[in-house]
Amino acid sequence: MAAFHLTVLLSFLLISPVCIRAFEPVTTTAASVALTYGLYKIYNIFSSEKCNQDWVTFSSTGLEADLEKKLFGQHVASKVILKAVTDFMEIKNPTKPLVLSLHGWTGTGKTFISQLIAKNIYRNGMKSSFVHMFVTTNHFPHPVEDQTYIAQLQQWIRGNVSSCPQSMFIFDEIDKMYPRLMDSIKPFLNGVSYHRAIFIFLSNAGGKEINDVTLRLLEEGKERTDIQLRDLMTSLTHNLSKNEKSGFWHSSLTGNNLVDFYIPFLPLEHKHVRMCVLAEMEARKLKLDEKLANDIANKLNYFPEKERMFSVTGCKAIGAKLIYYT
Repeated sequence: MAAFHLTVLLSFLLISPVCIRAFEPVTTTAASVALTYGLYKIYNIFSSEKCNQDWVTFSSTGLEADLEKKLFGQHVASKVILKAVTDFMEIKNPTKPLVLSLHGWTGTGKTFISQLIAKNIYRNGMKSSFVHMFVTTNHFPHPVEDQTYIAQLQQWIRGNVSSCPQSMFIFDEIDKMYPRLMDSIKPFLNGVSYHRAIFIFLSNAGGKEINDVTLRLLEEGKERTDIQLRDLMTSLTHNLSKNEKSGFWHSSLTGNNLVDFYIPFLPLEHKHVRMCVLAEMEARKLKLDEKLANDIANKLNYFPEKERMFSVTGCKAIGAKLIYYT
């Protein structure tokens, strides 16, 4: 009976490439992760996607254009990420993986910018079998199972880098990840064997500090576009090292320069939300409606209560709001 189920499963995988993505979330036993990786290897044999220049090739001009046209209000993050990714991808033999840690309020574009990076490296973008995304609350929900998660995660990283050295691993909600699980990633961040991989950490940690500094600078008369990375780094790094909910607290990842860049995302203003609505209209091939975009932006909540300067949810779930109002 077990052999029958395995045969059916293999057949389904070979027929439906999309199905393999369902196996990516970390499973519950060491045996299952071994089976998962075995199935993944079999899938790759038959998949048309290969780890070569036909499928994995970086476009710096493409990433620059996407950041300029599609990401709103994040000139600091855009500048750092464009340079970091370009410099890394142009080095034939880097000494370590590229490790980026993105921080900011919800809806500011951290996940979206990760998608843009993937889009300009992998022909299949986020759908590439070489791009792997983990969400802490979904994939590692039970702290008591951390030893199981650690074994599975390490096996998954090793196996996928073995299949494609230029794999990308995205970890969302690292502020909810417990230190031992964070530390289990450490061997891959400074290991020569993983020097062509990219690791991206996404976190809301430090968001309040970034917001507070941004608000203070604007109230002092500084133009938003004049805010620089150096204006935000002291508050951000202090929060990550002292805040027990940062994901980096009691984790050894902050030492030894394993993280190449801590990148702050500024809180979004009304004008940025409005631009997000218009961009979503264009993506859905709808007629651009300036009034509707303004109305949707107006209906969102803003903070601080008195100034009402920044969107509470940023551009998150704009698509759902657009459907509701149309």
